[in-house]
Amino acid sequence: MRITIIGSGNVATHMAAAFKNAGHRIVQVYSPTMQNAALLAYHVGAEAIDQLADVNPETDIFIISVKDDAIIDVARQLAPYNKLTVHTSGATSISALEIFTANCGVFYPLQTFSKIRELNFLNVPLCIEGADDDITKQLQQLAQTISNNVYRVSSDQRKILHLAAVFACNFPNYLYHVAEQLLNQNQLDFNIIRPLIDETAQKVQQASPVQVQTGPAIRNDEKTMQAHMQLLDNSAELQAIYSMLSQAIIKMDKWG
Repeated sequence: MRITIIGSGNVATHMAAAFKNAGHRIVQVYSPTMQNAALLAYHVGAEAIDQLADVNPETDIFIISVKDDAIIDVARQLAPYNKLTVHTSGATSISALEIFTANCGVFYPLQTFSKIRELNFLNVPLCIEGADDDITKQLQQLAQTISNNVYRVSSDQRKILHLAAVFACNFPNYLYHVAEQLLNQNQLDFNIIRPLIDETAQKVQQASPVQVQTGPAIRNDEKTMQAHMQLLDNSAELQAIYSMLSQAIIKMDKWG
């Protein structure tokens, strides 16, 4: 399939490489910054453009992988080409594209991406949605060329999925940062707790999180929790986070 990538960020970079490796042709890569477009285009054998007016109409699908607040404007500019158009956002409804065309869908990869870290795209869950059954089937066939985990997910379901991903990925990563800062401030190496982080992640691959929760809060160990709060005396913000999360864990088995 002939594919045009609109965007050059983390998602666009990994997805473009996956399509190329699967034998698809990347026609063009667009970015408002030519240097970014050129870098990705070079790696996938495509033409780089920095103006949507320069889009090549000889393509089968536009994949919009830009910031959520830019999707509508990009879709508006691509609408005259009347090509299958999808976006890759987890938080944006398909209706953002349906304003301009009925030939549209969503192609959302549920993963955290970084340009500096390679991953096997075949393991990435791809959540697809089409404006009608025919488009959905077409997107499913395309998705199956680059992923072994393809799901049909509605816009409403995808919003919940995106929210769950924030809790499962973005918030824990912030807490890793907090842990790193606490260790650094006390001349301790973050590497010491990397095996702990890894083991915690491995446990939830086999069991429900509520079944493998450990720590002072789940034991309702008030003495230890109070000692921790005292160690955070210099940060009311971290005390508030610690207290809120501890109370939520204490109640965990009631709603888990």
